[in-house]
Amino acid sequence: MSPTRNCLAIVLAAGEGTRMKSAQPKVLHEVGGQPMLAHVLDAVGGAGAHSVAVVVGPGRDEVAAAARKVAPAAQIFVQQERLGTAHAVLAAKAALAAGADDVLVLFADTPLVTPATLSRLRGALADGAALAALGFEPADATGYGRLLVVKGELVAIREHKDASEDERRVGLCNAGLMALSGQHALALLEAIGNDNVQKEFYLTDAVEAARKAGLKAVHVLASAHEVMGVNDRVQLAAAEAVFQSRKREQAMREGATLIAPETVFFSHDTKIGRDVLIEPNVIFARGCTIEDGAVIHGFSHLEGAHVRSGASVGPFARLRPGTDLGRGAKVGNFVEIKSAQVGEGAKISHLTYIGDASIGAEANIGAGTITCNYDGFNKFRTEIGAGAFVGSNSSLVAPVKIGEGAYIGSGSVITQDVPAGSLALARALQSEKPGWAARFRTAMAGRLKKRP
Repeated sequence: MSPTRNCLAIVLAAGEGTRMKSAQPKVLHEVGGQPMLAHVLDAVGGAGAHSVAVVVGPGRDEVAAAARKVAPAAQIFVQQERLGTAHAVLAAKAALAAGADDVLVLFADTPLVTPATLSRLRGALADGAALAALGFEPADATGYGRLLVVKGELVAIREHKDASEDERRVGLCNAGLMALSGQHALALLEAIGNDNVQKEFYLTDAVEAARKAGLKAVHVLASAHEVMGVNDRVQLAAAEAVFQSRKREQAMREGATLIAPETVFFSHDTKIGRDVLIEPNVIFARGCTIEDGAVIHGFSHLEGAHVRSGASVGPFARLRPGTDLGRGAKVGNFVEIKSAQVGEGAKISHLTYIGDASIGAEANIGAGTITCNYDGFNKFRTEIGAGAFVGSNSSLVAPVKIGEGAYIGSGSVITQDVPAGSLALARALQSEKPGWAARFRTAMAGRLKKRP
């Protein structure tokens, strides 16, 4: 796409989504840990849109806020009445009037469309079309509008309810997404009437308006998966499945090994390096970066974590937001880490909670260790120096510092700083009572004999 062509993207996000059975607006339901609206805004950005207009329903401030989170400069327009898709686009008339070479019109509940496909739509405009509609060929065309093509040109888009029997036999369907020449967009939209079964202003009628004006209309083909719309929870799950399949394939093609890909789940922003090994049943929530050569063992859950080269996680580990795992570090089974920096080569092998802490390089944290970081009101940090050794079943009551190379005896409750190279023991002295066990058993056996 020529960098000299500017593009306005109009994203329609005014649908109610009653079939979602949710208090949350439909377009804010998530695929890959990100609202569907955000996926669409990312796609238009990737396709080179210079400006974005989002059309929302009345009182949908949360939708507007979500849009601006992804596209801070987005203009927000309100469709006060729901009188059809063309009416929704014209709610952004001020943005259209400002002028653009290309105008993309998208729906916020179509989260899987790619920048490459939107660029192909724009390319059709650059090649001389005044309108380019996105089409697909579903296994079952029932309910979809049909693209009517004659000699390679699009002559009409017919809604299913308005289509004749012959038109309903056409397998090429309307995906809803459209590109319009900025020079003609406003005139085409304003020429649309509502002479149809539902008495609505259909965006699809822009095709016939273009033909009447002697302008060229064409279609661009996409896969059925890419243009999947989401109207209920079943379709949301189907979109999630397609998204995950894409991410898994991307990770493997870029050099990661997924032993059982269908059991690994990614977020929209997951970054996976080369030669990463991911075992079965791993979940990456938002904000994860896994560098080259790291190993993520099975049944681990990561969110907001940075795992550096050669580090190992799990199995059955949980890395929460703010975890930064150093090169070659090890986090083993049933370990939970939150808001903590773990130094290069450090080991936290099993059954441990590390929160609000920094762990020095090559430190060893024994099984059952807890950083006691919360007093019910505030969080406090624990600092453990390089090469320190924390014995099993220790409680480190923050705020506290363990110096470099220090040793913490197993079972200790540490409440004061420990100097570098020191040994700290904080537990009661062991006492013994010789012969006590035999006397106890004898007494218990006598009581049992006396019972009726």
